[in-house]
Amino acid sequence: MVFSSLTFLFLFLPLVLLFYYILPSIRAKNILLLIASLVFYAWGEPVYVFLMVATALINWAFGLLMERGRKGLWCTLAVVFDLGCLIVFKYTGFLVENLNALCALSLPVPQIALPIGISFYTFQILSYVVDVKRGSVAVQRSFARFLLYVTLFPQLIAGPIVRYSDVEAELSDRTVSAQGVFYGLYRFCVGLGKKVLLADYAGSAASKMLDGTLAAQTTLGMWFGVLMFMFEIYFDFSGYSDMAIGMGRMFGFKYPENFRLPYTAKSITDFWRRWHISLSTFFRDYVYIPLGGNRRHVYLNLAVVWTLTGLWHGASWNFVLWGVYFLVLLVIERLLRKPIEHIPMVLRHAGTLLLILIGWNIFYFTDTSRLLESFRVLFGASGVGFTNHQTWILMLNSLPLAVLCAVCCTPLPRILGASLSVLCATDGHIGFRQYLFSIGMYVISIALLALSVISLTGSSFNAFLYFRF
Repeated sequence: MVFSSLTFLFLFLPLVLLFYYILPSIRAKNILLLIASLVFYAWGEPVYVFLMVATALINWAFGLLMERGRKGLWCTLAVVFDLGCLIVFKYTGFLVENLNALCALSLPVPQIALPIGISFYTFQILSYVVDVKRGSVAVQRSFARFLLYVTLFPQLIAGPIVRYSDVEAELSDRTVSAQGVFYGLYRFCVGLGKKVLLADYAGSAASKMLDGTLAAQTTLGMWFGVLMFMFEIYFDFSGYSDMAIGMGRMFGFKYPENFRLPYTAKSITDFWRRWHISLSTFFRDYVYIPLGGNRRHVYLNLAVVWTLTGLWHGASWNFVLWGVYFLVLLVIERLLRKPIEHIPMVLRHAGTLLLILIGWNIFYFTDTSRLLESFRVLFGASGVGFTNHQTWILMLNSLPLAVLCAVCCTPLPRILGASLSVLCATDGHIGFRQYLFSIGMYVISIALLALSVISLTGSSFNAFLYFRF
């Protein structure tokens, strides 16, 4: 089940919300959310739901053992177990394939299905056991509450990566306000609109340019295709995060922000402070700083982090190259920080976007031969030339969408909303003007929901991109 399905929108979520608001106690609400979350996951992963529950149970037990002493030992065993599970299910085939190629072997390559969301819930569990070992959070003695933390369906499948410390207090005591519910509904509808009205259509345009025979593609068409994928992955992933944050607020949880207008960044460093914030801060706090951070072996620490960042996204060499690519860019920025600061801001922003665009091309092609061919086309060394009539037709058909996506990547929508809010709070009529503003937000939410539903009824299933990571 996915958020952008009609079953979820008109059956699952309304029923869960209805019973959640009816139930009187936090204990009853937690039981409902736990059951709903397990049903949500089992809807698409009826077998691997047992793996997730077993993983939660084992780590909960490790937490209790750490409370009794020898924290270092039990934490190490927990980390080894969690990463071992992740490696087995996500990287076994990749490791065997490369072992065969490296050693001229013919070992059978196991075909292990990837459990949905395993990269996300594994990191969430790791944050718990490491923080218990550090003493920054208390041991959760209730397995039901710990399992709820691991399985909570709004952020279970594709993040944001919610640390136990983020929701520790809310697992046992939280309140739901009308203002929070309204904000949650609005945020959910914005995320749904991002996914259905922008990401899916941008993805369709990108596929037309990038999924065919690359030798028959033009240079201009290739660049435009990567640009549309750049829009697709942002609105797809940030749309999911918006929906997760919105649903969290409906149930009384406050999840951390995962995106802050990343395509407005003025440097690659700035970009990674804005993109997938929960992942970058996870690697910072649990890998980079423990290795020494900025105190010692800085570049080695960066190399470890960005190799792991690439591998986290998938068992394929293009993801490793993608991580190394950003590693090189970040090292260059560190070494040339002073000269770069003298470059005009507009040029820095344009250069950053170009480098990000090239990075998404590496990310898109999991087949290394197609990846190399894509770069030949991008830089005019292959393909059928710079452009042709078919490329222009495809680009013109997608141009209004590209312009809309570009505008929605900027602060302009938020600026307009903030301006309306300020306008509605002037002239001494705060209550009435704020009421008008609230009505406007309701209208926007309903419009986005209606347009999304119309689009969903006439389109085929299109899962979130980060489901496969």
